[in-house]
Amino acid sequence: MAGILPNINGNFRLTPHIVERVRIGICVSEWNTEITKSLLEACVNCLEHYKIPRSNIEIEFVPGSYELPLLAQKYLQTDYDGVICLGCIIKGETIHDAVIAQAVSNGIMELNLKFNKPVIFGVLTTNTVEQAQERSGGKLGNKGEESALCLLKMIQILR
Repeated sequence: MAGILPNINGNFRLTPHIVERVRIGICVSEWNTEITKSLLEACVNCLEHYKIPRSNIEIEFVPGSYELPLLAQKYLQTDYDGVICLGCIIKGETIHDAVIAQAVSNGIMELNLKFNKPVIFGVLTTNTVEQAQERSGGKLGNKGEESALCLLKMIQILR
C-alpha cells in the first residue's frame, strides 16, 4: 500500500468492528478535475484495500475547494464517522490560491473540533500542475491514498 511518506506507512491494522460499521463521506472538488479524479481513485482503492464496504462510502462533488468544508459539515451532521476532503489548488498569478487554501484549511480544522470526528485535508496546494501530478499518483505518491489511511487511523484512535 501507498504512500512513500514514512509517517503514513506502517503495519496499520483496522479493527474488524470498524470495518463493518464505518460510514465515510468523500468530498471532491471539480476544479482541476484531472488531479482530483486521481486523488479520488486512490482514496477509494485504499478504503477498499481495508475492506470498507463500497456501500458505506458516499462520494459527492463540489465546484471548487472552497466549498469542501460545507459539504463535509453536511456529512458530519448525519451519522458519518469521518470525511475526506479532496481538492487541488494551484498557484496562479495572484494570491487567490493562498486565500482559498487558508479558508479551506481553517474550515476543515474547525469541523474536526466542532464535531469531534476526523475531517481529512486531502487538498493539494502546489505551485504548478506538475507538482500536483507528482502528488496525485506520480513520484511523490498519492495524497488521496494517504488521506484515506489517515482517516481510518483517526477513526480507530477516536473510538
